[in-house]
Amino acid sequence: MDNITTDPQESNGLSRRSALKGVGAMLGVAAFAKAIAPLTEWTQNISAEEFVQKHYKELTPIDLEIILHRLEKDTRDQYGADVTIKDYKPQEGVKFGYALNLSVCNGCRKCAEACHIENNHDRPSNQSYIRVFEMSKGSMDMEKGNVHYDHPVPQPDKFYMPVQCQQCERPPCVDVCPVEATWKEPDGIVVVDYNWCIGCRYCEAACPYHARRFNWTKPQISAIEINPIQSYLSNRIRPQGVVEKCHFCLHRTRNGRLPACLEACPTGARVFGNLLDPNSDVRQVLAHKRVFVLKEELGLKPQFFYFFDV
Repeated sequence: MDNITTDPQESNGLSRRSALKGVGAMLGVAAFAKAIAPLTEWTQNISAEEFVQKHYKELTPIDLEIILHRLEKDTRDQYGADVTIKDYKPQEGVKFGYALNLSVCNGCRKCAEACHIENNHDRPSNQSYIRVFEMSKGSMDMEKGNVHYDHPVPQPDKFYMPVQCQQCERPPCVDVCPVEATWKEPDGIVVVDYNWCIGCRYCEAACPYHARRFNWTKPQISAIEINPIQSYLSNRIRPQGVVEKCHFCLHRTRNGRLPACLEACPTGARVFGNLLDPNSDVRQVLAHKRVFVLKEELGLKPQFFYFFDV
């Protein structure tokens, strides 16, 4: 029984999974694979090694290297694509923030399309982490916004408001996760360990911005369409049965690049940068524009800001 975690500080949510992982270690990989096969549909699509894998925060560098190589092999076997999956760490002295100029957004959805391509989303569902609301001028009621518009844009009596993960300082999605599969990183990005997520969707229900997505089926994407530059906590192909979300393209931004959605914006509506750098573009917006956040009354302190040119 030495392999079963008995740390009194461990949460109740984690103890159940830790116990299962301990049983797996005792039974051995082959026996455990047979034992867990009937549990649920999604467990039949993962290996025993994946099921007993440690939480991201508990992985040693060697553990992580083994996992990354396994994921690369899985992608090659399942999708026929050669990819490189790395683990990009937060940088010291960096806290990311985003701002969006609603006066110049034209509702073209190029940002959502870029997100779809960059992050290896399921192609048939046309999934994206970004929804663009068509709003009536003079109103900020998101409930009356239309995300399914199919007419030419922009319309003269409308404005357009893209919404994605707000990377809250007090993220309710993190608070409700029973197995601590999601957390806020030092650079402000809320991430998910997709190999630890159990798919309960509590986080999806808790998010007031509807910024999380559930993978109902195994993602379908052709080898030629797969973005081969991937990260464990961002744009690797997520498995069926887990929740995923925007991560500010951390595989890009932690390497000094800009998010794919920003680069795709044809009007320059998007501004991104380091909130701790007083000379960054996003800090200049905060200093000189009248910014606001969505659903401020909830007290979640989003790090995604909106403004109009006035």
